[in-house]
Amino acid sequence: MNTRTKSTIALLVILGIGSGAFGRIKLVALPERAATVIRLDNPQATLIEEERVLTLQKGLNKVDFSWKSVSIDADSIRLRALDHPNNVTLLSVSYPPNEAALVWDISSDSDYAETVRISYLLSNIDRLITYKAVADKAETFVDLKSYLVLRNFSGEDFEKARVLLDYGEAFEQGIDHEETKQMLFLKSPKVPITKIWKFDSALQPWDPEKLENQNVGIPVSYRIVNNSDSSLGEFSLWGGKARLFQDDGHESTIFLGEDNTGLVPVGEKMELYIGDSRDIVVTQRKMQDSRVVKAKNKRGETVLYDTDEQITAKIENFKDSEAVLTMIQHIPDQWDMESCTLDGRALRLGTDYKKKDAYTLEFEINLPARTEDGPATKELKMTYHRRNLRPGAEPRQAVTR
Repeated sequence: MNTRTKSTIALLVILGIGSGAFGRIKLVALPERAATVIRLDNPQATLIEEERVLTLQKGLNKVDFSWKSVSIDADSIRLRALDHPNNVTLLSVSYPPNEAALVWDISSDSDYAETVRISYLLSNIDRLITYKAVADKAETFVDLKSYLVLRNFSGEDFEKARVLLDYGEAFEQGIDHEETKQMLFLKSPKVPITKIWKFDSALQPWDPEKLENQNVGIPVSYRIVNNSDSSLGEFSLWGGKARLFQDDGHESTIFLGEDNTGLVPVGEKMELYIGDSRDIVVTQRKMQDSRVVKAKNKRGETVLYDTDEQITAKIENFKDSEAVLTMIQHIPDQWDMESCTLDGRALRLGTDYKKKDAYTLEFEINLPARTEDGPATKELKMTYHRRNLRPGAEPRQAVTR
């Protein structure tokens, strides 16, 4: 046991004494940790589970558990007998005033060298997840690695511990106070990717030609699906920072950028942003916006109305290869879709596009490569009816139309 650990978390056992004979006594002996587990299942708190062997005598034993310069949640501390759970009983726990300590009263029906598990929530020890993805030159797959970065500023040294996330293999790792360690815990070569262009009508300008002095592009991402087809899918992927590179074909790599990803459950998609592109251009316009009055007040002012609206989006692919565009459209308030077409072909909700929520639609549009005559072009048209609107309550439109 190292010196720092002896000065921070301590156990004292006073053996086989009457309940009235006990007084607070300074530490004289510390049972060694038999095993320690650092659980990082919850990103908001770290659970420590440690096993120690206590020498108990028949009768009442008082166990003094104290901590100094360590941020332990006192209400979270638990003790459980492992070897003789039916013969060793925790009777009570008391907290001496103005001390970072507690005292357990433990009854034992015989003399035992009892293994106990002590668990508690410890502050200032946490974890970060980072990713490194290297794409091949053709951008068809990535070699994906993920690292656990463990940081310990708790005031406590852990000479040896099993470090557990809620998935993956456990790490046998020691970590001292003020130490940071990085550990590779996921290595998955040749994970298939799809390069995705994403146009969000609430974020991107509707007519980029009007912004002549600005470099307007459509965000581009690599999409990874967390499933078995991608050699993943055994567990959710924690959120974290991802750094992205691409093989340049000359035994070196190009840095594409970095992004932050959220938690990706099994079967869901991770999209990692790599930059903006002008290879695909979307020009969107509102072609119809007519009001149908439903109610007026006594002064003849409109107080309730519907609208009939139509939006068209022209999509041009200037690339020499096929591309996939994810298009996000927003229709606020109560609404009904009258018709939705792509190049005149009727699109069906749930089959050709989906609702992300009551006001948001997502389309995934496959674009052919450009030809000698120019860019490949598609046109999305939505005609819809919005209901029960009130003057002054119209939603704020995107900044550039």
